[in-house]
Amino acid sequence: MPQGFQIGPLTIRYYALIILTGALLGAWLSSVEAKRRGKDGNLVWDILPWLLVGGIIGARLWHVFTPSASNAAMGLTTKYYLTHPLQILMIWNGGLGIPGAIIGGALALLIYCRATKQKFLEWADIIAPGLLIGQAVGRWGNFINQELYGSPSNLPWAITISPAYRLPGFETVSKYHPLFLYESLLNLVAAGVLLLIGRKYKEKLYKGDIFLLYLVLYPTIRFGLEFLRLDPSPVAGFNINQTIMGIVALVSAALLIVRHTIHPPKYAQELEIEGIDISDMQPINHEEEPRDEELTTAEEDDRRDDIEGSGLAGLDEPSPEDETHFPED
Repeated sequence: MPQGFQIGPLTIRYYALIILTGALLGAWLSSVEAKRRGKDGNLVWDILPWLLVGGIIGARLWHVFTPSASNAAMGLTTKYYLTHPLQILMIWNGGLGIPGAIIGGALALLIYCRATKQKFLEWADIIAPGLLIGQAVGRWGNFINQELYGSPSNLPWAITISPAYRLPGFETVSKYHPLFLYESLLNLVAAGVLLLIGRKYKEKLYKGDIFLLYLVLYPTIRFGLEFLRLDPSPVAGFNINQTIMGIVALVSAALLIVRHTIHPPKYAQELEIEGIDISDMQPINHEEEPRDEELTTAEEDDRRDDIEGSGLAGLDEPSPEDETHFPED
């Protein structure tokens, strides 16, 4: 299967085009979500370059520091990359790691929000469903590259891997679980869940809840699929991807439970009504205070007593001589 095409001396790889397509689709969905929340959807396109740069850097560094077993067997270890730093820039040689992409993208978004005085948690909530769409599309790049497939399988939907891309020890096995397809479909489902919850329970959500839910759903997906993966990334004897994903999912779930039970955020609960944030509104006092000219009965009695005691009683009452008489009709 060809992995790209040539335009003069330039090689255009299908993997890169698929990643870019996923990013654009995710950004489009995020812009729609931003408008629904009363935000400027065009800001998403300003944020996108930050996310792409931060995500690619983070993804590459994740691969450098957590190489897969097959890459390590070929000599592409962390030590090799650190002693050959130019190889780090060759992202087509060895690959990228999605956990690092998430970390790098989140840091880039944080820097952008600080620089433009935006609220990080609000934009993290807006971007999270689109991020899952981008990941769902991007996983098809693994199909083009014939990588990150699962264990051998005879299921009707099993995919055939060419001999050149089979892992050591599996040279005679042709069919495998389409791990990329499983993750792609599950990411689409997770994106739908985030969108549904964001709309149906918007009056009960705090800032950051949708992003935290993303950090529960996607790591749970990855944790489960790692059991089918033939080429894990071992660090100190542990599958680092599966271990980190499991920890992130548990911590995020615990934070969601805590902030909705025993320790809600310090700011008031945010109620999103038609995209309007009313968290800073003060409660309205519907009890009208009496105006100065409208005295209560007790205040009127006190005023009368004061006037009589001061000897001024009757001064404000007109005498009979002062009264003006008008002829009657």
